[in-house]
Amino acid sequence: MAVEIVLPRLGWTMEEGTLVEWLKQDGDPVKAGEILFTVESDKAVNEVESFDEGILRIPPDSPAPGTTVPVGTLLAYILQLGEALPASRVASAPAASAAATPAAAPTTNRHSGPAISPRARRLALQLGVDWSQLRGSGQSGRIAERDIQAAARAPKISPLARRMAQEAGVDLSALAASKPGARLQRQDVEAALTTPPSATPAAGTTTPLSSLRRIIAQRLSESSRTTAPVTLFAEADATELVELRQRFKEALASRQQQVPTYNDLFLKLTALALSEHPQLNASWQEDTIQTHAQIDIGMAVDTEAGLLVPVLRQVDRLSLQELSAQSAALAEGARNRRLKPDQLQGATFTVTNLGMYNIDAFTPIIDLPQCAILGLGRIALRPAVYQGQVVPRHQLVLSLSFDHRVVDGGPAARFLDTVRQYVEQPHLWLAR
Repeated sequence: MAVEIVLPRLGWTMEEGTLVEWLKQDGDPVKAGEILFTVESDKAVNEVESFDEGILRIPPDSPAPGTTVPVGTLLAYILQLGEALPASRVASAPAASAAATPAAAPTTNRHSGPAISPRARRLALQLGVDWSQLRGSGQSGRIAERDIQAAARAPKISPLARRMAQEAGVDLSALAASKPGARLQRQDVEAALTTPPSATPAAGTTTPLSSLRRIIAQRLSESSRTTAPVTLFAEADATELVELRQRFKEALASRQQQVPTYNDLFLKLTALALSEHPQLNASWQEDTIQTHAQIDIGMAVDTEAGLLVPVLRQVDRLSLQELSAQSAALAEGARNRRLKPDQLQGATFTVTNLGMYNIDAFTPIIDLPQCAILGLGRIALRPAVYQGQVVPRHQLVLSLSFDHRVVDGGPAARFLDTVRQYVEQPHLWLAR
């Protein structure tokens, strides 16, 4: 019995998707678990596998790659040997009898394309060249052997990779030369877009924008245009936090365990402060304000390619050791460009740290649709009044930017003061 292959729903909010490319072709034998095609949602590009075994049949009127269609759209069928397409498709589809045996399936005339000579067709089968989109150089546009040979020498590029490269201005010929014989995929174009220059550009030169730089610029410009940003500053005495980390270092390093960084400590205490002040763990959603039940914090990572913000999930529920291990893995993945799309999406709050660059205070820009971002300055010894005396103490400045459309100054100030208290008295959050 024919099994329908439809565009699946790849998320609760997904209503439509773009068919990127077929990884199996009309007439190909298919086994359960094999990838049939890829589809692009608003979040990422996803692979769709077959749950059945048989022969793939793609009707001529099926949506072409690059077409955006609603969820549930019929794309193809899985048939058994000798089985015909459903009656509604017979009139417009080639007969299924050509796929009667696995050996015969690849030779089925599956394409409505230009004319091709028999010798060119045989050569195309030998070299694995899809001639359906070729423009023939023979008489009346007929495809000849020389056209197949030229196509075989040309770089193999997936439709999504070609589209991305065209939009971003990537030189596909140069990229293909760096990967001879390989089929260029989306990740190859992404790597080319984010690979930093081999040397610092010389003065007076012009450097084209990378795709990542362009995305960063668009997001920050949108944030500046659409939010009502306000930044609050608070100075915190981090002396006890510095002593605590030193104790962690002495206790854990000798056991060869992960030592929490200052960033890890700030991520943890920020999550606990958010659990007390959920108004800051919120997002602007058109005409509504969404307060999130889960605390997922984005941590800004400076990479050679640009700023990336991987996301730590449910930070308030992680132990310090779990948090430290996950943040280290995410930071390394960001710098090596090995993160998956879902590891860079869905943060409900962001923490950014410029303390390692000797920056005291700054105004971080809100990452939409989040309503707030916490900036961390350097921890430095400064004169401070402590127990009635002026003594050197470890001080740092906390910078909180928030969207006044979502939250007022009072709740934002109380949240920042809670963070300050946790910094100054780390035993308050260690006991939780």
